[in-house]
Amino acid sequence: MAVIETVTFRLAPGVAETEFLDADGQAQTEFFYAQRGLVRRTTARGAGGEWLVLTLWGSSDDADASTEAGRHDAAASRWATCLEPSSVATNRYRALD
Repeated sequence: MAVIETVTFRLAPGVAETEFLDADGQAQTEFFYAQRGLVRRTTARGAGGEWLVLTLWGSSDDADASTEAGRHDAAASRWATCLEPSSVATNRYRALD
């Protein structure tokens, strides 16, 4: 069953938008799209400074495996350091279709 994962966050203090976008692009091409079960991933910015990453996974096992693999990947780690830790909220939803 497909899983929709949302991650909302703000950028860490001192992280410029251009720095984050570079890290996000690198993580997307070098890490995320190499993960089993990743169907689609997109990044969006809200008007109030909040960001959203929306990822569609083939299954919750695929999403879990990616989370674990990201702990050991340089591009994923660089991406994570751009986020303000206290602002990060991750949610998963089971797709109904």
